[in-house]
Formats: sequence, C-alpha cells, structure tokens
Amino acid sequence: MRPRDPVAVAPRSTAEGGVGWALEQALSRQSEIGVLVLDAELRVRRAMLDAEQFQDLVADPGVRFPDLVASEDSEDIAENLRHVLENGRPMLFRTQRIRDTTTVVSLFALRLEGDGDGSLFLCLVDVTANSYARERLDLLFRAAESIGESLDVLTTARQIADVFVPAAADYASVSLADELFSGGEPPTRDAEKVRLRRAAVASAGMAAGPPYVQPGEKVPPIPAMPDRERYRAGEVLVVPDRPAMLDVVSGDVDLLSRLAPSGGRSLLAVTLTARGAILGSLEIWRGEGAPPFDDNDARVLREIASRGALSIDNARRFTRESTEALRLQQSLLPSLSQGTSVRTAARYLAASASGGVGGDWYDVVPLSSTRTGLVVGDVVGHGVRAAAMMGRMRTAVQTLADLDLAPDELLTHLDDLVMRLALENDNAALGSTCLFAVYDPVARSCAMASAGHPPPVLVRPDGRAELVPMSVGPLLGVGGLPFEVTQIVLEPRSTLAFYTDGLVEPSAADLYAGMERLREELSGLGEHDDLEEAADRVVEVLAPSGEDGETNLRDDATVMLARVRATSPDDTQAWEFPAREAAVAEAREKANATLERWQAPMETAITTELVVSELVTNAVRYGGGEVLGLRLIRDGRTLVCEVSDASSTSPHLKRARTEDEGGRGLFIVASVSTRWGVRFTATGKTIWTEIRS
Repeated sequence: MRPRDPVAVAPRSTAEGGVGWALEQALSRQSEIGVLVLDAELRVRRAMLDAEQFQDLVADPGVRFPDLVASEDSEDIAENLRHVLENGRPMLFRTQRIRDTTTVVSLFALRLEGDGDGSLFLCLVDVTANSYARERLDLLFRAAESIGESLDVLTTARQIADVFVPAAADYASVSLADELFSGGEPPTRDAEKVRLRRAAVASAGMAAGPPYVQPGEKVPPIPAMPDRERYRAGEVLVVPDRPAMLDVVSGDVDLLSRLAPSGGRSLLAVTLTARGAILGSLEIWRGEGAPPFDDNDARVLREIASRGALSIDNARRFTRESTEALRLQQSLLPSLSQGTSVRTAARYLAASASGGVGGDWYDVVPLSSTRTGLVVGDVVGHGVRAAAMMGRMRTAVQTLADLDLAPDELLTHLDDLVMRLALENDNAALGSTCLFAVYDPVARSCAMASAGHPPPVLVRPDGRAELVPMSVGPLLGVGGLPFEVTQIVLEPRSTLAFYTDGLVEPSAADLYAGMERLREELSGLGEHDDLEEAADRVVEVLAPSGEDGETNLRDDATVMLARVRATSPDDTQAWEFPAREAAVAEAREKANATLERWQAPMETAITTELVVSELVTNAVRYGGGEVLGLRLIRDGRTLVCEVSDASSTSPHLKRARTEDEGGRGLFIVASVSTRWGVRFTATGKTIWTEIRS
C-alpha cells in the first residue's frame, strides 16, 4: 500500500517547518492511522484517511463526524467531543463502530489550541480484528457460562438461542428432533427423514410472527439442495440475503414464509449433531440494516453449536433416564383398589431438581379378617437404582405382611433385609425409612410402628386434626434396635394421612414445622369430603407448581389419605367353647343359626358348616388348650371364619394317602375356601378362611 501524498493535505498554517508540520507529515505516511480535523460544529475540515485501510470510509469536508458513526452512538459521541472542546481534556481509547460497516476504530480526540473558533484533532486506528476477537471471546464465554447448566432439553435449547441475541444476531431459533421431547433416541446422521419441532426462540425485536414456525410447531422439511449432506454433517449454511434464501427453498414463496421470519435478511444455520446423531438445528438471523454474516460468524456459530449439541444430548439422556425411572416407579406403585374397611387416595410427585425420581412408595395390603395394612416408605437416592430398590422393599413388605406379622416384627425383618441389600448394593438402601400400620375394622384399632418415618396425621370425623403421638424407631439398616408399636382406637370415618418428608420439608423451615403445616391444611377435612380432592389440595398447597408446571421439590414427595370404617356389631359374631368333642356340634349349630339370620346363600352356608367342623375338630385334637374360639365376620359378599386355639404350632397342608383315615381336614378347608391362612397371637394361633358367595 503506497503512502499518501502529503501535498494534498497541506495545513493552512504557514509554520511548515515547525513541529506540527513534521507530525502531520509523519501521520500522512501512516496508512494504519487516520487523521481528521473537526471544527466547533464537529464538521470535517480536513481528512487524511486511507479508504482501503478503513473499509471505504469517506470523510468529505463539511460532513459531521457523529453522522459517520453507528446511529445508536451518534448523540453520545457528539456530546463527548463537545466536552473535549469545552474543557480541553482529551478523549483516549474510545472504541467506536462506523456506520453501515463492520469497521471498529479506536478513537483519540484532542482540542487544537490557537484556533479562534476551536477545533478538534482526531486520530482513528482500525481495531476491527481485535474488536471481533474480543466479541468472539465474549460470546464463547457466555456460551460456556450459560449452556449446559440445566438438564432439561427445552431449557438448554433456550439457553443456546439466548447466547446469540442480541450479541450477534437479531433473532435465533432452535428446533429439536421430535424424539428428544420425550427423551427418546434421536435419528442418526444417515436417517432418511428427520422430524423437527421448534423448541426455543430469542428475539431482539425482529418481526417473526405466523406463518413463520412458532415454538411447539413442526418445522417443514427443507427441499433437497446441493450442500444438504454437508449441512446434515454439521457444516454451517451461510445465506447472505433473502433472494439466496429463496433459492434454498427452490423458489417456494409459501415455504420461505414458514422457514424465514419476515424481518430476516441474512441467515446462518447449522445442524446440531452429537455422538453420531442429529439432535436438531440452530438458526440465527440478522435484519435490515445489519451487516450480513461472514465466515468469522460461521466459525463462532459452529463452535457454540457443537457445545450446545453436547449439552442437549446430555439433557436428553438425563430425561430418558428420568422418564424410565418414573415409569418404573409408577409401575411399582399400587393402583389403590378400594377395600371395604379403608378407602384411600394417594399422590406421588417426582423431584424437579437434578436428582429426579426417587424412592418414595406407598401400598395398601389386604390382610386376613377384613384388616388392612397401610405402608409408606422412602428409599434413599434417586434414579432407576432407587426405584428398583423401592420395588424390592415393597415386595418384601407385601410378603411379610401376608405372614400376619405385627408391625414391629415386620419392620425388624425388613431391617435385616435392608442390611443384606446394602451389602449387595454398596450400602444403597441404608438410611431408608418405613411406617407400617394395621387397621382392624372389627376392633376399630390401628397398630403402627415407624422406622425413622414421620408419624401420620389423624383427622377425626369432625375435622379435628392431630399428629399421632408415637415412638419413631431407628432408620432401616441400623440393625439390632427394637421398634415400638403404637396402638390407637379410631372413630369410624376417621382419616389417616401418611406422607414422606419430601412433602413437608419445602413448605417450612424444618421438618416439624412442615408437619404442623400439613396438620393445619388437613384440619377441617370432613368425614364426607372427597379424598381425591383433598389429596390434590394438599399437593397444591405444600408443593405448588410454577408457571411451567414444575414444582420446586428437592426430593420426591408422597401423600396417602386413608379413611377407615368400622364393622357393624351385627356383622360379627364370636363364641368360646370348651376344647372337647361336643364343641364341634355346638359350633356348627351356632354358625348355622348366625348364617340363617344373615340370610347367607345356601352354598355359603354349606361350605361354612364344613369349614367350621374341620377347623374346630383340629382345634379340639391338637390345640392343647382348655378353650377354643370361633368367630364369623360378614364383609359384603365375603364370609370370614376364624378358629383360635392355644397352640403355637403352625399347621401344614398335606395330601393324605388313599388308605389314611385322617389328615384331610386342612386340605378340604383349603379346597373350599377362597383364601386361608394362619396368624399367631400372644395366646396361641388363629386359622382363618375367606368364603365368597
């Protein structure tokens, strides 16, 4: 590049041999530095600018310098230059963008002394490359700081769009493969079709209304183009203007209106790919008056898109795992079929934090003699592992409950199981909690024991609510410590509220304050109020959802409401007989009279008579005590028959041989009964059967 001709810019001063002349001569030979002299009105008097160096910038005499800079900076630069004229303090190192170009200059302004009207001496140094590098680093820093901090796919998509607007574009959109919205597997790079849906947009005021594709809508496919495979492989598509965009869509004006915002003039687009899969696409637009995108912009876009694609894939994988864990969790939780002694309603909420689905669980276990087992627990940890552990514990509780164990005995066996599971799974279940309760509608009693679990709330029929005073035992997995049973008598249509700590902790400063808040919320629950509505209300108050439908729970939360009923005295009858042979006939007679009064079906009466005969006979022969007991309970279409004796020996079902004279009694009972079993008491055992009509 040749030096400029100093004669063409000779100063008006006659002191050509002075220092000023020498300085001006030196500056005139430096194409990298531009010199302007402005008058008091900030108009150009003289200019020494190499047009090639400053990207065709022209400063003709008489032009106001503020009109040469970017329009949004015009008033500010004018005010600053007037301050230099007024107080003589120079302006140093101001970075300024020139109007309608990508040129950025570093500006120095000095007041010239000895000029009657006052004038300014400006030096301009082109720092476009440095400015671009700084902006590029700032953009990459913003991307590194914001993208990937969330494990939600849509949130990550919004973060990617927000990085570019308004720092580098007027509008940005991110579209994702349909599969990603549910955590599914995205299409591979060689897939024939990729179905995209708009996930997020960011705008700096650009017009982008319908028919342009809006968030949530499907993106129409782009027609085949020469660079299609390169674009799908992750190379940036650069479209400098609107006519070029029309060429991309093969001249389809309607398709262009759907794919391009009405205010968009220049486009950069790139496919979001990660680990051999196509996750979606990223597009950024500039509008009218903004410089078109260039190769430097394309390099930045590709780098940020690569980072963003990995973050989206991580979020997608997390969503998939969370979805699988939630499905596993839901499949393991009961449907809560409504029994005759207890009606229930339950709600489970997964945590919204990064831990996702946890190990909360609940269950309703039908027990013998119309009793019901109610259980709620919390397995430590999150994800599929916690959900699987929860399933194992729920199965264990159902098995143990079927043995008719007392609540404290059941928790003792469960404690042993947790310790064994902990050895197998790196202490995965240690610290879990469980509360097990057994409600007997005949006695209207509820026996419960807790392994580190908060006590339930009891709501009486008149709406008075209180926390059940009970002793909370050690966490599961501690081992060697006893659990204490709490026995309470319930009024008919009372409601017990079981819950996990995840429900009450976020709503108060500590666990106990949260339990008190739950009690207050349940206070006033009437005996005829709908349990489903009550469960919804509890969740809404203690774990409210935000505008996006997500809760702020740090841990998953569970609540189960159980309303109890009492068996009418008219539906139960009990007797005691001396343990002698005559008791068999007497027991049959009492049972037949009761069934006749209850108007039981003939088939049920015949079956019951047979069961009573066999069980009482066995109690007389093998019970070992002086007294035996018989109890009948009518529960809808089911008749429960119980025979109790003083023996603690468990009977065994066996098949008698043809020549044997005995040993068929229990086999006959099992054959004619719907269900049967044995439970042990403090004074012996009870054999029970269920006969359904």
